[in-house]
Amino acid sequence: MSLDAILSDIAACRACAGELAHTPRPVVMVAPETRLLICGQAPGQRVHESGLPFTDPSGDRLRSWMGVDAETFYGRPEIGVAAMAFCYPGTNPKGGDYPPPPRCAALWRQPLLAALPGVELTLLVGGYAQAWALGDRAKANMTETVRAWRDYLPRYLPMPHPSWRNTGWLKRNPWFEAEVTPYLRQTVKTILSS
Repeated sequence: MSLDAILSDIAACRACAGELAHTPRPVVMVAPETRLLICGQAPGQRVHESGLPFTDPSGDRLRSWMGVDAETFYGRPEIGVAAMAFCYPGTNPKGGDYPPPPRCAALWRQPLLAALPGVELTLLVGGYAQAWALGDRAKANMTETVRAWRDYLPRYLPMPHPSWRNTGWLKRNPWFEAEVTPYLRQTVKTILSS
């Protein structure tokens, strides 16, 4: 299938409609030129409302880690976003959003990735994306997987989620912003300049 056909089918998908408390609104941002793919968990409520990925404070932090502004992030087709689930899964009354429904990845992940042959690096943002992409190569937890980031290059770069909820994690793990962020910024710069 062509990328356009897959994106059209994803936009029309309502596979989880009966499980969500709201109308599904798949959010994906990819193009034939995509070389850097960002794979997070699922859109949050703000992204569900805007229809654009990472239009929230976590997006601000992610763009800072990448060394790009919003205009570059949304305007350069080399940068793409396709989370593990494309629709907002809803908010858990106990706090935070529900996890991404596995059905979405089962339906769409393989066809979408097959239609993006130019992807050179995938940012695996959070444990769900890391578990799916790395399988048994993932470490016991997200911290250990991210700490072993060099083991997954050049295809994958595991990262924590840029949510404010991970501010404490970043303080406890200063090596991430000292070691991983400079590598990411340089890689993004190389991708966008070539």
